[in-house]
Amino acid sequence: MVYGQESNSFDVIVVGGGPGGSTTASFLADKYNKRVLLLEKETFPRDKTCGDAISGKSMSVLADLGIQDKIEKVKHLKSYGVILSSPKGTILDIPFKSDDPDRHNYGYVCPRLNFDNIVFQHAKSRKNVTTIEKFSVSEVLKEGEQVVGVKGKNLVTGKEQEFRAKLVVGSDGATSVVARSLNLEKIEDKHWVISCRAYYDGITGMKPAIEIHFIKSVMPGYFWIFPTSTTEANVGIGMLASDMKKNKVNLEKAMYAAIENEPLFKERFKNAKIVSPVKGWNLPLGSKIRTCAGNGFLLVGDAACLIDPFSGEGIGNAMYSGRLAAQVIHEAFEKNDFTINHLKTYQNTLHKELDYELKTSYYLQRLGTVQFFLNWVIAKAARSQSVRDTLSGMLANTKAKGGLVNPLFYLKLLFA
Repeated sequence: MVYGQESNSFDVIVVGGGPGGSTTASFLADKYNKRVLLLEKETFPRDKTCGDAISGKSMSVLADLGIQDKIEKVKHLKSYGVILSSPKGTILDIPFKSDDPDRHNYGYVCPRLNFDNIVFQHAKSRKNVTTIEKFSVSEVLKEGEQVVGVKGKNLVTGKEQEFRAKLVVGSDGATSVVARSLNLEKIEDKHWVISCRAYYDGITGMKPAIEIHFIKSVMPGYFWIFPTSTTEANVGIGMLASDMKKNKVNLEKAMYAAIENEPLFKERFKNAKIVSPVKGWNLPLGSKIRTCAGNGFLLVGDAACLIDPFSGEGIGNAMYSGRLAAQVIHEAFEKNDFTINHLKTYQNTLHKELDYELKTSYYLQRLGTVQFFLNWVIAKAARSQSVRDTLSGMLANTKAKGGLVNPLFYLKLLFA
């Protein structure tokens, strides 16, 4: 539904039309019959700088929305595993295996230009959702301590406008205006990753799996190749902001140097051509979830800092948080309580459901900066089918993943 002039008042205002915001809006409208205003600064379809990996965790939310089949109709590649390489160049191929009902044994690599548009257009088509694209929110509106709406500018007409609602959902990304205008805590450099990526066509040797390479030239970061087709891939490099500043790394130059000089890539990229500009972006990691609930507001997705510290994937947690936010908002209307007294349920549940996985991933990220450790573990797994099977199960299961930071697991590796 496209915005008209009939009202500036809604049940809920969602700021940001990415996967988290559009998921929130869709569930609120369809499942809970709420009148939602969805505000988006850009016009869809629009690109979003990202690695484009859609994890198995996203699949259950896509299924709940009824749009998983739409992914199959746009450019994508199904990913059935992860390929890792150590600083010494040992290659490890681990298939995804999962008995977890909330995860599938595959994910997608789908350009965000397509994926985000599918999720946004679904939300836009809901009868209870009003959308305004090209609208830039500048601040939240408050009455006392309670958030009651937003203020911003229509970038088409130049008109300043205010909208009011019982609740405002900030789903406006890593540099969230909603979070900033509420003076929520800044994220430390050790909880930020800086990344850059470009699309290449003509790469050889790709399989239906995402590739993460811990090569010496980009340590303590990593280099990735995420195939979007049999020959084209999203190629990039990521590093903690604190490490990048400390080592004075130029990520774009480091990415080109890896492609041109690393033995693992020289031949594979020999006839490849770059087919997009190189773009950079910030990833606020879930190793420190920001305060994401308060009087009259919730934050979802990147605005809440929910990106997996090890894989860098944020879409699954963005969509999960959007679905959860809709449920908690529905309960707020039933109780007629839009204060932190009820909305803290959202933040508490996020911590309960995600903390273990995110903290484990953060420990893995830090272990992944130690070259000796990576060389040893990947070499052991490359020689042992049982170790590969164990790693596959750990990567697919949230609780089992904790074994990767358990010293006993590495003691067992000594005898593998």
